[in-house]
Amino acid sequence: MKVIFTNLAQKELNDAAAYYELEYPGLGKRFKEEIKKSIQRITEHPRAWSIERGIIRRALLHKSPYKILYSIEKDHILILAIAHQHRKPDYWVQL
Repeated sequence: MKVIFTNLAQKELNDAAAYYELEYPGLGKRFKEEIKKSIQRITEHPRAWSIERGIIRRALLHKSPYKILYSIEKDHILILAIAHQHRKPDYWVQL
């Protein structure tokens, strides 16, 4: 199934990876790899994760404090946010 990122989600992914890379060389790359693997699992089993709110589901990352917020659309998965779990938890709702 095709995956589409909102502009916000893409920016969050890039910002988080850049931050991790500054903290420790190579960590940003590992973060992006974890996101990629999680999205692959989402596309294989889109209904496997809990509902966050309404039709929005969340997939928690295992190695970092982020979650992927997504919706299942007719012909694709829409990634709404790559959200840090400890900062303004519902900021994405108003988007």
